[in-house]
Amino acid sequence: MSRFQQQLQPALAHVQLQGIHKRYGGVSALDAIDLDIRRGEVFGIIGRSGAGKSSLLRLLNRLEAPSAGRVLIDGQDIAGLQGNPLQSLRRKVAMIFQHFNLLANSNVWENVELPLRMAGVPRAQRAARVRELLQLVGLAERAGNYPAQLSGGQKQRVGIARALVLQPQILLCDEATSALDPQSTESVLELLRDINQRLGLTIVLITHEMQVIRDLCDRVAVLEQGRIVEAGEVWQVFGNPQHPVSRILLSDAALPRQASQPGHRYIDLHYTGNQHLQPDLPAISAALGEGVTLHSASIEPIQGRYLGRLRLAISNATPAEVLMQRASRLADRVEWV
Repeated sequence: MSRFQQQLQPALAHVQLQGIHKRYGGVSALDAIDLDIRRGEVFGIIGRSGAGKSSLLRLLNRLEAPSAGRVLIDGQDIAGLQGNPLQSLRRKVAMIFQHFNLLANSNVWENVELPLRMAGVPRAQRAARVRELLQLVGLAERAGNYPAQLSGGQKQRVGIARALVLQPQILLCDEATSALDPQSTESVLELLRDINQRLGLTIVLITHEMQVIRDLCDRVAVLEQGRIVEAGEVWQVFGNPQHPVSRILLSDAALPRQASQPGHRYIDLHYTGNQHLQPDLPAISAALGEGVTLHSASIEPIQGRYLGRLRLAISNATPAEVLMQRASRLADRVEWV
């Protein structure tokens, strides 16, 4: 790495975790966490229940303090912040929650306005800001409704508007879509994507939903037993997961089970995104010859790359080594099943 790159790298990191350990009594929740999150990116953290996701996220706004190590935001170690500096941090780092945390006896406008009232912002400025945000999240017509009158997706939009009302630089999302139906999930993800692009907001989210990572995130870290076991661009981790836990979490993307056909051999063509290859069925058919049919497939585009597998059923008599050589030119990895 050049000297210029060494100087540039810290400037690009909006959030840095250095040597983080977190213990609750005799239980270790986080162990030796080192992580850089770039300014303006959407960074996902996935892991199984109890992996330490929530503990890690809560370090970023000082709801939790590390047992050891440093949490830096814009180069400032936040571990020792108290009083006004801590309040200032929490205005800079907002959070939305799985169960919305709205005030049931306050309407949409009042819920969004609350942080401004607590901050002592004058009424006219409060009104202008709330109006702007309700327009942004598509709830301008719902300002007078109460939470009980809203769908789950609408409640989360209120939570997002409230989180943005003090103009934060970082938005933390704690399983923000796990309580929503698929349609509402897609709607909220679209809103978060728009907010990230329009406002340049850094978004850090934890989830167990692979769809959220696939559809929204730029990079992802896999957490297991308090350690980061794999991290990288989403297409890299999804396309060629290296750790067993990553493969388990991504197992939903496995090929559907199909009955084998007597007299056929089966070959899998894997697409990991490394060479920007994409499944070209006419080219595959031409290369492998007659007697080749598509048995099953699981392919999806992620960050402009095609990831997944094709399983082909082969009934011709072409030698296996010849088929393997031809297929290897058309996919990132090839294997007989």
